Amino acid sequence: MTLTRRLALALVAGTVMTTGAFAQDWKAKYPELVYATVPAENASGVTERFGPFMEYLSKELGVPVKLRIAADYAAVIEGQRGGTIHIGDYGPSSYVRAHTVSNGGVEAFATMRAFDGSTGYYAVAWAKSSAAGTKLEDFKGKNLCLVDPNSTSGNNVPLYSMNKMGIDPATFFAKVTNAGSHENAVLAVQQGTCDLAFNWWNSDEDSNFARMANKGMVKKEDFKIVFRSDKIPGSPYAVLSSMPADLKAAIAKAFFDAPTKAPDAFKKLSDGKSPGFAPAKHNDYQVTIELQKFIDNLRKKGS
Repeated sequence: MTLTRRLALALVAGTVMTTGAFAQDWKAKYPELVYATVPAENASGVTERFGPFMEYLSKELGVPVKLRIAADYAAVIEGQRGGTIHIGDYGPSSYVRAHTVSNGGVEAFATMRAFDGSTGYYAVAWAKSSAAGTKLEDFKGKNLCLVDPNSTSGNNVPLYSMNKMGIDPATFFAKVTNAGSHENAVLAVQQGTCDLAFNWWNSDEDSNFARMANKGMVKKEDFKIVFRSDKIPGSPYAVLSSMPADLKAAIAKAFFDAPTKAPDAFKKLSDGKSPGFAPAKHNDYQVTIELQKFIDNLRKKGS
């Protein structure tokens, strides 16, 4: 064997040993990973949707990946800031908030594609089909349901959009309520507590409302959309910036490989409405950073 050949084999062996050592190093520090999401639906529905995907991630990464269903986005943000949540499932606004309060301690790495392969989604306002109005402006003096103060489609984009329309929710509507979840907001309209509810929406077949209709919780014919926003950047998945590079790379690879390696788990996660994940980075959310500044200024004025 030539000297060059022996040197090449030694380099390869060294690389394999080093890579293996790195993997063992991070597994010693992170014997378990925590993935957190916010319930857009009831807790049992979230567990059913995410359970198989957690099993897949655990197998791919070689350590248990535990699902944490957070009460709201603030809990995910605080969990990542404190280092107890390793993978966060965010909306664009809550991700930007997490990145800001953690001083860059979280970083986006992926977003889910829509059915047509594109990224991004919309905020829409739902009303009962029987309601007299056909557009948001027709609902003056009615009751409005937002979702969560850190929700992009359920709070921030609606407030920004209404501001552009010259609508001050505090004076335009009789009452403005934070329902806590997308599902609760729609149910409030169904029950008559609210006349309008904001929600996320990709298409008629892919939305929080469509999921509820498929479960028999609502009937499609009983509701109508009276507002749709401009397109919002896709909801990001984010990891702790402080984690080892090889661990972050392994997590990203597991996500991107999911549609082929675990098609059933991915179909359950995406409701069968996505072809896979797309890469995401912090700079993709510049428009959301500007949106967050608007919301912060709005809150300062109201305080």
